[in-house]
Amino acid sequence: MSTSPAPLSPRVPDLGALELLLEVVRLGSLGRAAAVLGITQPAASARIASMERQIGVTLLDRSPRGSRPTEAGALVAEWAAQVVGAAHALDAGIAALRERRDARLRVSASMTVAEYLMPGWLLTLHAALPGTAVTLRAANSAEVAAQVLADEADLGFVEGVRLPTGLDGVVIAHDRLVLVVSPTHRWARRRAPLTPAEVAATPLILREQGSGTREVLDAALAPYGGVATPLLTLASTTALKSAATSGAGPAVLSELAVADELASGRLVAVPVEELALQRPLRAIWPKGSKPKGPARELLSLIRNLRPTREMNRSLPQ
Repeated sequence: MSTSPAPLSPRVPDLGALELLLEVVRLGSLGRAAAVLGITQPAASARIASMERQIGVTLLDRSPRGSRPTEAGALVAEWAAQVVGAAHALDAGIAALRERRDARLRVSASMTVAEYLMPGWLLTLHAALPGTAVTLRAANSAEVAAQVLADEADLGFVEGVRLPTGLDGVVIAHDRLVLVVSPTHRWARRRAPLTPAEVAATPLILREQGSGTREVLDAALAPYGGVATPLLTLASTTALKSAATSGAGPAVLSELAVADELASGRLVAVPVEELALQRPLRAIWPKGSKPKGPARELLSLIRNLRPTREMNRSLPQ
């Protein structure tokens, strides 16, 4: 048995008609009421007549001196005032909810994006929408995808070779992974590039499973037997850099993350021949929806910023 509420009676006029009746009662003139509401007098007269037919009673006494409510019209106007007042309260409440939603942005981003790209993007967003409260959570790409799917983030940013299941997204940039060692490591003095097979056979300092960095490296080395058992598995970019700088062993990191260390000589990039280590960086959101409010604004701002390496220009319009 259905428990859904019954539809409103066909005798109940729409809000526009009720607002017109209230204005006529307030002003005592159909013409002045029409002017206030921005419609013509003939249109207002036709709407009142239609409402009277719908309700089944006469609402106004019309004369050359103006329009006055009948006894029935006064009662309907009294009830209409309550309905229109409730509608305005509902509209104000919805506007407040939208304003609260539009003043908040929850972002979840992979480590590389969160640490090396997001700070600049969020500063630009703050300049454009200074009233927006932004929360940023950093996690690996798998965790970011899970947070977006669970509605714990309005917008996510991930690294990896494919779009996570259940999500839509767009490539916002491209990044490249590099194999780095400390200046004291024997590979730092090597002249010939490493082969992919050599890299696959060497225990490396790596990110954990679920990170975009690990996903790309695993895919690149799969034809060569996959990665060897890691020397160390660490859950942050900073920890990987620290371990590599100390001489613990080779590490694979984003070129964005090690730019300063390479420039200062604290780390050395080791060339690897014919190994595809470029990866897309994506913005993601739930499948079937589109970013709104501050999330959409952030994507638009990213599109218009100076490209970082190979910034993709195909963000959603």
